[in-house]
Amino acid sequence: MIEAWPTADDPFGHPREACGVVGIAALAGRRVDAARAAFFALYALQHRGQESAGIATQVGDRVHIHRGMGLVAQVFTEDSLAPLQGPVALGHTRYSTTGSSVLANAQPYLIETLHGPLALAHNGNVTNARALRRALLARGVGLVSTSDSEVLTLMLAEPAEGEDGVPDWPARLDRIMTRVQGAFSLVVLAGGALYALRDPLGLRPLCLGELIGGQGEVVGHIVASESAAFGTVGARFVREVAPGEILRLDADGVARLRAPEEARRPALCVFEYVYFARPDSQLEGRDVYMARMALGRELAAEHPADADLVIGVPDSATPAAMGYAAAVGLPYGEGLMKNRYIGRTFIQPGEALRRSSVRLKYNPIRENLAGRRVVLVDDSIVRGNTMGPLVRLLRQAGATAVHVRISSPPVRHPCFMGIDLASHAELVADRLSVDEVCAHIGADSLGYLSVEGMGRAVGTGPRRGHCAACFTGDYPVNVDEHRGERG
Repeated sequence: MIEAWPTADDPFGHPREACGVVGIAALAGRRVDAARAAFFALYALQHRGQESAGIATQVGDRVHIHRGMGLVAQVFTEDSLAPLQGPVALGHTRYSTTGSSVLANAQPYLIETLHGPLALAHNGNVTNARALRRALLARGVGLVSTSDSEVLTLMLAEPAEGEDGVPDWPARLDRIMTRVQGAFSLVVLAGGALYALRDPLGLRPLCLGELIGGQGEVVGHIVASESAAFGTVGARFVREVAPGEILRLDADGVARLRAPEEARRPALCVFEYVYFARPDSQLEGRDVYMARMALGRELAAEHPADADLVIGVPDSATPAAMGYAAAVGLPYGEGLMKNRYIGRTFIQPGEALRRSSVRLKYNPIRENLAGRRVVLVDDSIVRGNTMGPLVRLLRQAGATAVHVRISSPPVRHPCFMGIDLASHAELVADRLSVDEVCAHIGADSLGYLSVEGMGRAVGTGPRRGHCAACFTGDYPVNVDEHRGERG
């Protein structure tokens, strides 16, 4: 799990995830409740952001929008969904990586332009946002938030070179593709159509699907951060949006406005496989669940352990733990039960409970642990705050040995492309050796998966590249603008 410092707003140190985006467009003559479909798709993408959520729809020249702070189910009710009419909708669920967690930064962004309303939802992080922001300010454009997503919205509002009074959306979107650096999967609502684009490196995921009607017919199209959102709304997965590709979705169907850049090697964030994506999603033509099992098998080959039982930290590490157990020939079992609702309360615990937040989130299954040597599999150790208390929890439940195995390499570098992975000073693997981290968390042994083993598991190669900068320090884009912020 990705561990974060507990704060007043987040006392349990929740994972810091990317955002989720969705877009819905009905075909001509087909009735689709676009807002309701967007709501349930966002529900399936809730794991990608828990700070705020929003949906915008368009009918004629009018755009309706509802945004709020909190989970999708807390932001939307039947009353707030009712005004969101129209055949097209876009939605967003947010975790902040650029810009604070306030309503002004909640998405979708909506502005009025000379040619009607423009709405945008963004997943990712723009690494040259400061320079782009300064350029907008120099041209007299005012900004009201601290989010890089507002910068993208205002860039799209500016006419493209050679426009003769009619918005040239392909040219404006292409300008985003050529001038913006970093990670950006975007869904844009303008002129009654949806536009979907993915940055040239494909750092953040985005996929395309077909909405299926009651008779099995195609009634519209959907784009979403993950394919797991499709089944929720009765959609069929078609394909991933390619890095560098721009699509238009409207009443006539789907049109490609910009072909992918075949010459550039893609760099999907490998942490999507390790942790972020839902296990029932597909990435690069592969089930995330099977990739995580492969991570566990590679981990077992590199770091077997003399033990009696393999358990995983629920829920993200479960497939890796199962793969590890099968590879070493040990039984897999449950040793920890997770309280999936503890992070959803607005009632904050007192200081004593905050210090023991692991006990609030996990309970050991003593019958499975007592008198056994346990292999505890997790997907990552970032700051090292959670693993130590988990190891102590297993020992107190009767485990005679706890061997920790991590299905990713040591995290030694910050991320600047949309995942909050802290500064160098906070990353425990950057400060301590593997043996020192083992002592720090109180485990009997500690083994991390190698970068090479991770590459074998997820299929990194000439045709399928991945960004693994948080493990290697090899960033696929220029991050000089941000280096001072995170060491």
